[in-house]
Amino acid sequence: MKHVLKPIVEPFAPEIAAILKTYPQRNGYILKLFRIFANSARFLRKGVSNLLDRESPLSMRAREIVILRVTANRDCEYEWGVHVGAFADHVNFSPEQVRATRLDAADAPCWPPEEALLLRVVDEICETGNLSDDTLEKFQSAWTLDQQLEIIALCGAYHTVSFTANIARIEGEDFAAKFPE
Repeated sequence: MKHVLKPIVEPFAPEIAAILKTYPQRNGYILKLFRIFANSARFLRKGVSNLLDRESPLSMRAREIVILRVTANRDCEYEWGVHVGAFADHVNFSPEQVRATRLDAADAPCWPPEEALLLRVVDEICETGNLSDDTLEKFQSAWTLDQQLEIIALCGAYHTVSFTANIARIEGEDFAAKFPE
């Protein structure tokens, strides 16, 4: 028997419905990704921690830079597009910056120095699972310990999200952006 990851549909089992109520929704709509997570109550509860809460030590803009760059690096148009569609305007990304998260080097001129460093950090983590000595020194100087751990956790969580979305071959949400050419 073939087991295919795909979004579950209503009616949801009571345990799954209760967990899904804790997930973000868009006008009552539960994203396809979350409904794919719901194929396993355990994964839905524990698989990807919710790092997008108000208590984050990072600004929403910094979190979105990390998320967009990780998902771009993992070639995950689904999640990249969801975050561009839902948050890019809210965090004041210019169209050039949105494009750059996918197509440009970390030092593209559209980024201020601290954001360029953040992109470099994410690129190195995605490429090697580590930071070069030079980047590590700058990383440690630019962000507090709480912020450093949050950046690392976001990279890990959005690798998992990207792997899941890519393997499940999720079609984009109606409101989501497409990768720039």
